[in-house]
Formats: sequence, structure tokens, C-alpha cells
Amino acid sequence: MYNELIVIITINALSKNYIGCRNADFGQNGDKMKVVVIGCTHAGTSAVKTIMKENPSTEITVFERNDNISFLSCGIALYVGGVVKDPAGLFYSNPKELQALGVNVNMKHNVKSIDTIAKKVTAENLLTGEEVVVDYDKLVNTTGSWPIIPSIPGIDYKNIVLCKNYEQANEIIRISKDAGKVVIVGGGYIGIELVEAFHNFGKEVILIDSLERIISKYLDKEFTDVLEADLEQRGIALALNQTVQSFHADAEGKVTSVMTTKGEYGADLVILCVGFHPNNELLKGKVDMLQNGAILVDDYMRTSNPDIFAAGDSCSVHYNPSDGQAYIPLATNAVRMGMLIGKNIIKPMVKSRGTQATSGLKLFRNNIGSTGVTAGSAAQFGLNVRAVVLKDNYRPEFMPTTQEVIMKLVYEVGTNRIVGGQVMSEYDITQSANTLSLAIQNKMTIEDLAYVDFFFQPNYDRPWNYLNLLAQAALEQERELEDKNA
Repeated sequence: MYNELIVIITINALSKNYIGCRNADFGQNGDKMKVVVIGCTHAGTSAVKTIMKENPSTEITVFERNDNISFLSCGIALYVGGVVKDPAGLFYSNPKELQALGVNVNMKHNVKSIDTIAKKVTAENLLTGEEVVVDYDKLVNTTGSWPIIPSIPGIDYKNIVLCKNYEQANEIIRISKDAGKVVIVGGGYIGIELVEAFHNFGKEVILIDSLERIISKYLDKEFTDVLEADLEQRGIALALNQTVQSFHADAEGKVTSVMTTKGEYGADLVILCVGFHPNNELLKGKVDMLQNGAILVDDYMRTSNPDIFAAGDSCSVHYNPSDGQAYIPLATNAVRMGMLIGKNIIKPMVKSRGTQATSGLKLFRNNIGSTGVTAGSAAQFGLNVRAVVLKDNYRPEFMPTTQEVIMKLVYEVGTNRIVGGQVMSEYDITQSANTLSLAIQNKMTIEDLAYVDFFFQPNYDRPWNYLNLLAQAALEQERELEDKNA
């Protein structure tokens, strides 16, 4: 769902490792093609539905170790905060829906091993202990990710919880009812949304992060300074640039405080949101992976084994700003990649367009959109960039009301190719992040954006759209640099 951890690898061409014989829409013995899907959240659900739509004669077997599928974990903070009253709305599919499509759905089943030579999957029924062995023609690995659990003394104390799935969301709600002090460890999107949710419930909230700024993977300092000041004005404690060293507990084993490199913070509930790692132990050593264990896939979602596909948080994505592979666990990536598996399961038909890791967030009064690299992260991706910041109103001052927009455009030195952008306002301008995302995907330059056609209507924008003005500011910056160096 959210991008808390990015691992970069400078591989720009993967196709040579992914060439193999493609099966037709039948299996090895002339029967219906057999597909086994391991894991069924975003990518798995999307893959199953698309396969059955495109190739309804396919025999699909799904193994899922939870008792639910398709949970929108990006809605946990809304659920915890009481904005979402009925948690059923956080599920966009269910086992019965897939079964109605003719899918053999096995809930509460944990896959124990994959024999990629014999093409067999062995799973255990977690309710009965019974072992199930199923053969396949094509394997779909959509096992997702799991929260990183740091090795910290006392981390097993009661009331220290993770935040990933439906069960954990319910546990957080249960514990928080009697919690006065809530400590969130991790200042990414999930952590920061939980901060808002608990503050709105009247809890004393402390946010701890080892980095110097909140949500720094998505926003540069011009934006996070505004957000941090707003949080502190609301009485939220920011313990930034601090690393958790240990947890303390009472006689019953319930957490009472968190020790960091700079101090001690009382806690009745601690929620760990420090990032995610891919769940790929089953295929370790059997397909090519990044150093962090994310599976490498080509543009058609094939792994280095042509009969094994992967999608979602379990694998890498093609990151367009750097034209390389990266680990970016986002629900948007997962559903697209899952659909691509469905389109390409028989033969390569639809190519991935890659990702810009585009995201949006509402934090109290501020609406935030981000896409591509930041000025601060660009060097990690091997990019030499410049950036420009512009503040302007989103619509003319003669209108009854207007709001200031803070914008930043990041572009490559030499080519002027747009590689990143950030927008923030009390007015909802987050869809502009999608516009900038498309600009990055299509390799547009600052000149392209400066003069691209946007409509003008005083209710919505100015004669020059604010994104036009942002790009024009970048062009002016380049002109001044040229004059200075002439």
C-alpha cells in the first residue's frame, strides 16, 4: 500500500533472462491450464479476476493463509480513527466472489514449499493440519510483504503491535480504548496517518523516527517543515532523529515506556511502522531477486523462471524516473501488476508502463501529492537534478476565496526531463500529482509542461495553470544559470 522502503538496483534491461517457451491456454498434458496463486490481497485478487475474465477455462487454485482477501491496509488509519464505521468497506472482494468465478479458494492455508522442477505446491490447512499438494502449469507469487520487526530489547512486550492487516487493525482499536499515551515508531505515511487518528481521539501522541524529518521519502524540507510545525502546534510530540533502543514494561509485561538515543517516552500502546520487507522465502534461490529479497520481474511480470509470475509487494518494479528496478510496495503498483499477470499468463500481450511511486495524503488541513524522486533522494537513484519551488494561489484573487499552493518540480540536469514533483495546499490539488506522474512516465521536459494545454476557468484555476507556472519558473531558473555561466 505505502512506500516505506525503497531498494534500488541499476538494472535497465531484464529481458534476456526471461525468454522461454510460452504455454498455450492448456496445460502440460493437454488439459485446462492449471494456475496456482499464492497470496490473495491486492495483486493476487487482481490477477485471479483478470485471468478468469481473459481465460475462463483456466483452473485456478488460490492459497491464502488469512481468513480474508483484498484488505485495503491503506484504510487502517481511517478505520482506527472512526472515519470508516463499517470495516466491510475496506474489502473489495471476498472468497465467495472468487469461488463464483470457478476458482478453488483455500483460505487459512499456508504454503510450505514450492517444487519448481516438478511444478508442485505443498500447503498446510491451518485449521486441520492436513497437507495439500497441487501441481501447476503457471505459478503466481503474490505473497506480499510484512512489517519489518527490528531487534530491540523488549519488543515482545504486550501492547506493542504492528500495523498491516485486518487483525492488527482490530487489535490496535481494542488496546487503544484504554490507552492514554500512544507512541508511533516510524514517520512514513502509515505512521503519520495514525498520529492524526489518535490525536483526533484525544490521545497523547508521540512520533519517533530515526530520520530528521517526517515522510522524507516523499517530501523535501520545504513541505515537511510546514507539516511538522502544524503537528507541534496541535500538541503532538515529534521525537525525530532518534533511534529506539529498548522498551520497558510493568509486572504484567505491558509496555510502559520507550527508550531512545535521546530520552524516555511513556507509552500505553506502541505501534511499529518502520517499513516492509517482501515475503519470498518460498522462492529464495529459485528465481532472481534484489538484495532485499524482492523478486525481479520483466515488463510482463515474468520472473527468471518463465512459468513463475510475481506481482505486488513481493517483487520489484520498473521505476521510470531512474529507468531502473526498485522495491516500492504500493497498492496501486500491486493491482496494476496483478492485472498484467492476467493479461500475460498465456503469452506476453500487455507491457508494464512502470511506476513513479505516485502517492497522496491528507494530514489534518493539508492535502499533499508526491511523485517521482525528491531533490533529496535523487542522488540515491543516480540522478543529477535541480529543483524549483513556487508558491501561488490555485485560482484568481478576484474570486471570493482562494488558497495558496506550494509546489516543487525536480528535473534532470542537462536534459531538463521531469523526474519528480510535490504539491501541497489546504485546497485539494492532489490530482496534480497524477498529472506530474504522467509527465514523468512520458519523459516530458520542463518546457513541455510550461506550455502544455490546460483549461482556464476562474472557479478552478488561473489563465496559466499553477503547474504551467511551476515549469515556467524552472525554465527561468535555467535561463538565469545560462546567463550567469555565459
